[in-house]
Amino acid sequence: MRPQRATLLWSLAAAGCVAAGCSVSLATTSDHLANPRFQGALTVWAILGYVFAGVVAWWRQPENRFGLLMVAAGFAMFLSSLSWANAGLPYTIGIVFDLIPAVVFLHVFLAFPSGRLEGWFERALVGTGYAVALAAQTAGLLLGGFEAGNVLAVASEPGIAGTLLRLQLVTLSALMLAGLAVLAIRRQAAGRPLRRSLALLIDSFAFVLLMIAVLFLSGAAGGMSGDVGFEAVRRVTFFAIGLAPLAFLAGLLSARLARSAVGDLFIELRSNPEPADVRDALGRALRDPSLKLAYWLPEFGSYADLTGQPVLLPTEGGRSATIIDRRGRRVAAMIHDPALNDEPELLAAATAAAGIALENARLHAELRARLEELRGSRARIVEAGDKERQRLERNLHDGAQQRLIALSLELSLLEERLDADPGAVAQLDLARREIATSLDELREVARGIHPAVVSGHGLAVALEQLTALAPVPVTLTVAVDGRLPEPLEVAAYYLVSESLANVGKYAHATWATVDVSRSNGGVVVEVTDDGIGGADTEHGTGLRGLADRVEALDGRLRIWSPGGGGTRVRAEIPCTQ
Repeated sequence: MRPQRATLLWSLAAAGCVAAGCSVSLATTSDHLANPRFQGALTVWAILGYVFAGVVAWWRQPENRFGLLMVAAGFAMFLSSLSWANAGLPYTIGIVFDLIPAVVFLHVFLAFPSGRLEGWFERALVGTGYAVALAAQTAGLLLGGFEAGNVLAVASEPGIAGTLLRLQLVTLSALMLAGLAVLAIRRQAAGRPLRRSLALLIDSFAFVLLMIAVLFLSGAAGGMSGDVGFEAVRRVTFFAIGLAPLAFLAGLLSARLARSAVGDLFIELRSNPEPADVRDALGRALRDPSLKLAYWLPEFGSYADLTGQPVLLPTEGGRSATIIDRRGRRVAAMIHDPALNDEPELLAAATAAAGIALENARLHAELRARLEELRGSRARIVEAGDKERQRLERNLHDGAQQRLIALSLELSLLEERLDADPGAVAQLDLARREIATSLDELREVARGIHPAVVSGHGLAVALEQLTALAPVPVTLTVAVDGRLPEPLEVAAYYLVSESLANVGKYAHATWATVDVSRSNGGVVVEVTDDGIGGADTEHGTGLRGLADRVEALDGRLRIWSPGGGGTRVRAEIPCTQ
């Protein structure tokens, strides 16, 4: 710290002590206070709390205006205490600044943590507060309000001055409640648990604004010094005002303790924890339960979480991001509470300690992202294949099949004209039967290319037709209500079709069963037979294709085929519909 700044801060702290002493002196000698010692003690509690907390904040971050605002709040309390003086001039000055501390507190609380008001509404709120507190108070003094020590009185209209004061108190109460609403909206907009020390500080800010509003409304309703209810509200308000800087200092102490926790973080991460545990360890060390990690994937040029899902870094609002590098290469980003930006040394130490673990977690995230890309690519390939199959089936149905049917009709008409020639009629009848056989074969090919019956009538109807043509008796059970997503129905159809075809070709079975049911948020398709078993699950292209189709829908295909024990094919496919 530069000597000039150290001198300034020590001077401010000393000035705060002098101001507190002057306030005590004014309170004990005042003719205006009903409980001078208690009132003086509460004022000193507030003055010293804000001045000392502001000096500490200014010392830690001189570029941040928040410390300066807290110091100003402490000295504003001193200026307000001049209204206890018996002499006219200091009494009048104290009355002018009597309500200014409330607006300064509003300014401090809304400007946390950067020391700057964020939006036009907050600036308008605070600006209106300063105008009401100063201009209306001065107008009341000019109208001859307050006590006889007023040296600014140019008229004698105490009734108008009293009305103006009540309007002033009601307006300031509304401003305090508006500030309370701003704090509540900020906290809700954050959308995650706050750091414990930060939550305590914001809660103390909100409580102070609430109590100031209650105090002003009590005053506007006729409360005055000496009234038991009014005095109780004022004491609670002054006590709450002094709690806010203590909560701020507690937050600083918490951050200080968090730095010592970095050593524990380093020891914890040396044990090579699981990637999911790295985030928890960093959250504990930084005392931020909302902390999240996003890992940089150079190949994709984006960030992702541990599951491989893309993550966008926050650019504004209630979250901040800290980029983490290791050996000059970007590794990850830490998304955290903005209050941690006030602790750059803590962030640097924590990210340095977690460097190796974050690199390992980044590799894990990259692997998951590649798996996600592979899964998506496989699903797109299956989808493209199904669309091409559907196109071919439609072309066969609308093209070749229709032409063969037309040719069969033409031959029937020709047969009627050649009744006198038995040989020609026999040849035409044979040709018509060949055309009918070709149509059956063509329909079978079309069904193999794409089951149009699934798209048109659903899985249950399609399986009924399929099992009716099976080479062995099949018991079919479809315990699914309504239609399922078409990709799932098509996958289930092909699974049953391929399994029954294998039963007919290789199993030497006498019966088979097909069961389709719902289970645990998915659809289960199971085909069993009593054949000889021994199905080749490694080299069979049909079974491998079925597995690809099922896995493309995030499902799982399992096959049991012991020698002499029959075969059981079971697919489990997620379905939220």
